[in-house]
Amino acid sequence: MLMAVAGVGWFLAVVVGLFVLGLRRRLAERMELVARASHELRGSITAARLGVRPGEPSAARLRALDLELGRASAAVEDLIGSCPGRPVARELELLDVAQLLADSVEAWRPVADEEGAVLKLGWSGESAFVLGDRYRLAQATGNLIANAIEHGEGEIQVLGRLDGLSVRVEVVDCGPGVPAAVSALASEARGGKGRRGRGLAIASAIARDHGGRLAAAPRERGGRLVLELPAARAQGVAAGSPLVTNTR
Repeated sequence: MLMAVAGVGWFLAVVVGLFVLGLRRRLAERMELVARASHELRGSITAARLGVRPGEPSAARLRALDLELGRASAAVEDLIGSCPGRPVARELELLDVAQLLADSVEAWRPVADEEGAVLKLGWSGESAFVLGDRYRLAQATGNLIANAIEHGEGEIQVLGRLDGLSVRVEVVDCGPGVPAAVSALASEARGGKGRRGRGLAIASAIARDHGGRLAAAPRERGGRLVLELPAARAQGVAAGSPLVTNTR
């Protein structure tokens, strides 16, 4: 009898323990979502605030502001989508990567000016297109530029080109360099142990969602982050393709 009672006690203890672990895991995931949303909102609002200048805004400035406000909206949608029964609609379209980079650089140029950095944009070769969510990809490019502004020094180059079946985007700075692999920095950020990896974790996740990857490339001095995305031609998509909506 006593052994039976003890067995039931151990069983209940295990069940309660697993329940508590599950709650802690869900709480940690929720806190990570909040931390990411806060990171995105802070960056987008800063870029948009510094980008509002006296006088009539140019078309490039209006596109840049729209991009950052769209990023902020996407961050809020992430929190909404994390609630049960609240799916978030993703809109995929054929995007000109050179234009996306130009808009991202324009959005973050005022922040770079404020920090004493110089942003330079370069595109090599023919135009390149990807099938993706404009504001999500702007989260990726914006975080890479913001990372270079915060941790780099002097001139920051944002470079792009079509490389075979991939579109390659590089953000190069003259700072102390990237201290570890992107995956390691992202893991530290998810564990609440590192602030720098938060933006890289976001950019890396978005790259994976679009069938690409983010990695740190070797460089003698400074940091060099490389974002690779599958070109639209590699996905069998032609220019002028209709909007694709995906809900998840």
